[in-house]
Amino acid sequence: MIGERRKTVVIVGGGITGLAAARRLRYHSPDIAVFLIESDDRLGGKISTVREDGFVIEGGPDSFLSYKPRGLGLCRELGLENRLHGTNRKVSRTYIMRGGRLYQLPEGLTGLIPSRFEPMLKTPLISPWGKARMGLEFLVPPRKEVDDESLEAFVSRRLGHEAYDRMIEPLMSGVYAGDGSQLSLDATFPNLRKAELEHGSLIKSMLATRAHPVRQSATQNVKKWPAFLTLETGLTEIVEHVVSDLHDVQITLKTRVKAVTANDGIDMPRYRVTGENGEEFMADAIILATPAFITEQLVNQIDPEAAKALTEIPYVSTATVSVAYPLSQVPGSLDSYGYIVPRSEGRAVLACTWTSTKFPHRAPQQYALLRAFLGRAGNEAVLELSDDELIALVRDELRAVLGITAVPHLQTIFRWPKAMPQYTLGHLQRLKTIEHQFRKHEGLFYAGAAYQGIGIPDCIASGEAAAEKTYAYCETLKASEALHL
Repeated sequence: MIGERRKTVVIVGGGITGLAAARRLRYHSPDIAVFLIESDDRLGGKISTVREDGFVIEGGPDSFLSYKPRGLGLCRELGLENRLHGTNRKVSRTYIMRGGRLYQLPEGLTGLIPSRFEPMLKTPLISPWGKARMGLEFLVPPRKEVDDESLEAFVSRRLGHEAYDRMIEPLMSGVYAGDGSQLSLDATFPNLRKAELEHGSLIKSMLATRAHPVRQSATQNVKKWPAFLTLETGLTEIVEHVVSDLHDVQITLKTRVKAVTANDGIDMPRYRVTGENGEEFMADAIILATPAFITEQLVNQIDPEAAKALTEIPYVSTATVSVAYPLSQVPGSLDSYGYIVPRSEGRAVLACTWTSTKFPHRAPQQYALLRAFLGRAGNEAVLELSDDELIALVRDELRAVLGITAVPHLQTIFRWPKAMPQYTLGHLQRLKTIEHQFRKHEGLFYAGAAYQGIGIPDCIASGEAAAEKTYAYCETLKASEALHL
């Protein structure tokens, strides 16, 4: 239409959230001008893969959950479905450390709920008293109070503190790198509270599920995917294919946004985005696909109350250290996906994935690739160590646990400052405040891991949802302007 101004959207943040938002906007409306601004010199955020001498080394996540639809869905749309791999089907065990020794994690833990009695009775991880206390869960009445409860308080109340400390806490920490005494049950594992309220206990809920399993329709021909999926040459494949799909999106790297301000002009774009070096972008709408502490800085002038709620989402810094050895230098057999370490063990390493066992295509034959995880809530001081000190720490860990004394054939460190958002007590109420305040500012949207899920599918879904809102808003603007032309 003559006189209609092309709408402009600026996306701040080039992680998978921002990339998914840009792709969805481009799909919906090629006539919207889309600018994506990233402070780093690369795209993908915490999805970062090193490919070296036949090794595929992930710096951040190494897989995503298949049951959350937008991870698998995006891969299908990008033509990557045939390149997806699950974990090694020949191996299914994981170990938990106790007293410096490794014990097999009992089979049958579904969503942190024990779903099989026999493995729980046989495991040496839990004492006879601890097992008896778990069995008493059947008799523990549901909590009637509606206020938020910590994950530790809930599990300890229902299954006993020993089960939490020795089994549930390390599993939870492997996901959130968090402190269970501070993490919100409602924000992290709401299914547990739902099971308690609907069935009176977790055991009763498990029995009800087993008695009435969800049956797949006979008319459906749906492929059953493994729980965890990855790609042949690393998760960066997703990033690479999304970027190649961003036709006409103007991408600006190595540009840190320092301010977002609202414009007063009637006929001009609503927002001004300013970079640290004076770059300026005018935008009808903005998607802030940035960590909460960055989003807080950018909206502080526009909405101090939203900024305050954003500051209350804490973050934890982490690091991963990957090392490779010839198998001939690894005593024993790497016969599991790896091991996780309870907080009560007091060790710097919180988990170690035996990557070449979990995903055999990640290392050449005759080599073992292992990845150690460091840093969790309350134990971030370890990340102040130098690279050499981190390598030495991990080598000491592998020497003590696996008996590996050789010098690594290869070693890679990834540091992730303020990487993991923590869904602490009151998180859902903070989200309500943030959403309420953002609604006051037309054309201003947010997305990312800080809000309703930290996994790759969650971030993709968050970015796409923000893009949908942005597209609808731009359509409203165009309709309104058309009435005045």
